[in-house]
Amino acid sequence: MGTVTGPARTRLSPEERRAQLLDLGVRLLATRSLDELSIDVLAEEAGISRGLLYHYFGNKHAFHEAVVRRAADDLIAQTAPPVEGDPVERLLVSVTAYVDYVVANYEGYLSLVKGAAGGNDTLRRIYDEARSALTDRIFREDAEGQLITDTPASRLVVRGWSAMAEELVLTWKVEPNGVSREDLIAIVAGSLPALVEAVGAGGVGPGPAAE
Repeated sequence: MGTVTGPARTRLSPEERRAQLLDLGVRLLATRSLDELSIDVLAEEAGISRGLLYHYFGNKHAFHEAVVRRAADDLIAQTAPPVEGDPVERLLVSVTAYVDYVVANYEGYLSLVKGAAGGNDTLRRIYDEARSALTDRIFREDAEGQLITDTPASRLVVRGWSAMAEELVLTWKVEPNGVSREDLIAIVAGSLPALVEAVGAGGVGPGPAAE
């Protein structure tokens, strides 16, 4: 009888291998700060040499930038609202995903926030790009209409709301003080249309029909 061999191992292209390492970096970043995510840590977890990682990323700063960019892309993708449903419902789904993402990736997300606030130009740029992507989607029209009328004033209010939402979630993660996840989500999602209406920054689009 001939020898039975297993399936041939698929050889990854350099781009595929780099993407695989970035995915691992993002997973590790979820539970540690950016400073704690070193080339050594990733090399050990991936079972490869430090030299190979330097080949893929160049240096520690480039490695950190690549991992943070991938994490920001994941945040944007995971918090995308559904394409159907009224605007209020879609906002609720998106906020729920945002809360769950920050909780699951707290250490890495906090590193991005602190790095951006601390004057790191690269992290600030990534942070601003992610923030803009999250807020701009609120003004995109679809078959169900917009939640908020797109005006300079309403964009300013939404930008401020996003900062408030971030602070609420980060604070709650550390000290929930009896506030449930569901209550937090309701506060964050409900505060946007209420804030826009209160300051008169733009009309609030259709929501659930009144009972």
